[in-house]
Amino acid sequence: MNINKSSRRDFLATSAGTAATLGLAGNLLAEASPLNASPLLNGKAEHVISIWLGGGMGQCDTFDPKRKGDPKAKKAGSYYEPIDTAVSGVQVCEHLPKMASLMDRVTAVRSVHHEVIDEHAAATNRMHTGRAISGTVTYPSLGSLICHERGPAGESAPPYVLIGYPNVTRGPGFLGAKDGYLYLTDTSQGPAGLSRPQGITETRQQRREQFLATLKKNAGNTQVKQILDYEAAIEQSLKLSGPEFNQVFQLEKEPSDLRNQYGGEFGQRCLLSRRLIQRGVRFIEVSHNLNFLNGAGWDVHNSGIVNQYKLIQELDTAVGTLMEDLEANNLLDKTLIVITSEFGRPPEFDSGGGRGHQGTAFSCILAGGGLAHQGAYGETDELSKKIVSNPVSVPDFFATICAAMNIDYTKHLYDGDRPVPITDRGKPIQKLFS
Repeated sequence: MNINKSSRRDFLATSAGTAATLGLAGNLLAEASPLNASPLLNGKAEHVISIWLGGGMGQCDTFDPKRKGDPKAKKAGSYYEPIDTAVSGVQVCEHLPKMASLMDRVTAVRSVHHEVIDEHAAATNRMHTGRAISGTVTYPSLGSLICHERGPAGESAPPYVLIGYPNVTRGPGFLGAKDGYLYLTDTSQGPAGLSRPQGITETRQQRREQFLATLKKNAGNTQVKQILDYEAAIEQSLKLSGPEFNQVFQLEKEPSDLRNQYGGEFGQRCLLSRRLIQRGVRFIEVSHNLNFLNGAGWDVHNSGIVNQYKLIQELDTAVGTLMEDLEANNLLDKTLIVITSEFGRPPEFDSGGGRGHQGTAFSCILAGGGLAHQGAYGETDELSKKIVSNPVSVPDFFATICAAMNIDYTKHLYDGDRPVPITDRGKPIQKLFS
């Protein structure tokens, strides 16, 4: 009798557990079902040009102007006067006149935020990978994610080019070498890695390639992902090292008046990015880290802020010209321009008259790419310290870029067997797709 009661209790407990498990599984399946999920937003962009302002662009001194401040009187506020733009009710700083005339093709996302990060390396990682630094996972950069999903846009082009100094935050992380970048630091020379050393003739190069092919053949087949990715990277490098692709770096072939419109070295980087887009590159990062203009770059502590306007003017000239140039070549709707930085800067002035760091509210810029631009999206308070409406997390911003590029921002990638959400569960800014 006791045995029967015990058996009955066990049966009931097991049945209840099974029912609960099935119910949970059913709920999970229901949540994952396309019938219950919002339809994916699909954009029509084919390329991304990402402008990186290393150091931290101050939002209230550029794309989210507020009342005028006074560093000497320690009165918080903007450093410059605001001006009207092509979009009614949207203003930018007085040193962005070219961008002001184009704001109907731009959205300044003024409500981007991440938890307070008062350190450049950690914030740079966050704004390139969309995630905090992990001790167990090396996450891929946005450029590598996009190239992993879309590949190159042309057969004779690398998918990802970095015009600036190499850094792990720009790299492919767990995706592997095949989704890495080709980089250069001097627009007048092109990538050093694609130039043959002096004395290596075409005949010697052919012998080397034959020797490499023999080694690969004798080694036999492999299924090791790292080796396969490395071999793919070598194959791509050999394909790109010839004169055909390297012609893209010959900026002197462009009309001199157009080159002058772009301006100095940063402008030439932007011009090169247009040429790379035409060649078939999918993602380009252009670093604006030319600190000699004000001695501090965008990291305007203390007296670095005095000549900050020179950086803003150079940004305005180069990016405004890039937009007009892309539009003239029927490429603006196909090319999403993104302007990002580690964080913003507070409206208060430090003891030297400059500004500190602020990650709780700052601006990132989207232009072109076929989006339904608003001029501005999101709102901060009277001093751009707090977000008032439509907050946008870094994963949300990444998801917006992925959606614009017709990439499924809800999918998972895999670090071995570990699933990793592609944008850390970000949600796109739906208004830009209406």
